[in-house]
Amino acid sequence: MLEQIKVLVVDDSAFMRKSLGLLLESDPKIKVIGTATDGLIAVEKVKKLKPDIVTLDIEMPNMDGLAALERIMKECPVPVIMVSSLTIEGADVTIKALELGAVDFIPKEMSFVSVAITGIKEELVGKVKAICKSKKVLTKVNVVNSSSKPVGTKRSVLKLPAKQYRALAIGISTGGPISLQKVVPLLSSNLRMPVFIVQHMPPKFTASLAERLDNLSSLEVKEAEDGEVVRNGVVYIAPGGFHMLVKKDKLNNNIIGISNLPSDVLHKPSVDVMLQSVQDIYGKNMLGVIMTGMGKDGLEGIKRLKASGGHCIAQNEETCVVYGMPRAIVDNGLADIVASLEDIPKLINQAI
Repeated sequence: MLEQIKVLVVDDSAFMRKSLGLLLESDPKIKVIGTATDGLIAVEKVKKLKPDIVTLDIEMPNMDGLAALERIMKECPVPVIMVSSLTIEGADVTIKALELGAVDFIPKEMSFVSVAITGIKEELVGKVKAICKSKKVLTKVNVVNSSSKPVGTKRSVLKLPAKQYRALAIGISTGGPISLQKVVPLLSSNLRMPVFIVQHMPPKFTASLAERLDNLSSLEVKEAEDGEVVRNGVVYIAPGGFHMLVKKDKLNNNIIGISNLPSDVLHKPSVDVMLQSVQDIYGKNMLGVIMTGMGKDGLEGIKRLKASGGHCIAQNEETCVVYGMPRAIVDNGLADIVASLEDIPKLINQAI
């Protein structure tokens, strides 16, 4: 008999509960085992029904989604995907939810207009299945600390090859916001190169992510802007919904380019597009880092970097929320080091 993924749907809207249930159960591997109309009921149903994953609204009566999320993570931990009408207008709330332990989110405004509600079916089902495939997802998000050791890495190299690195490029997706908070704030204030990050996110969310990381970091962290001159020691986050490029201006300065092109790629922003653009400017002296996320965005860019003599770090399976993007790097033999989340900033700091 087919073992189904058990989902609890939490939303105060009957329309949303029904719609999410239909979308989820369109896949035979997923079963909605219950629903809840507020956070208090959600906490009790998580304890009683023991779902594999929860979809959780933020704005609800009696107990909102953030309060419910805190209790769930404390009392009965289970993977949670936030689904809320606040996730576009209040991107800060979404970042807070991810900090509290939610593994991902889906914004209602983008996805749940009644005439286009099926637009997110593939994304929602894909995320539920990928997250549940990892049985250790909760420890990966919430129990990463400085005392942790890399486990099960395929290579034992503890230091990057000596090189004069001139740029750092990071690609990341599902599980990224909380994982970036374990890396970016630990980067040395002596970092004398720019850092380019593509985090798969829709528009408006990346500005909140950049602001949060900036508040935690000694380095300046900002959402990248079209035409700005690239500065060493600054971390640039690609804006959601656009590609981030690096190019030369008429004065031969390296500048940021924000573009809708290419349009024929799966993700926008795209890790591959960013990596190839950064490599065009910095060549083999760029260090590539591929972290937690679904799919294989970044694979082609890292192939190109390695062919030129560059180097790459891939996050290990044990500390990924979803081991997809790094797995593509490792399985293709492109990782110079396979490192735990807590070791990635150490390796970068050693390399500079």
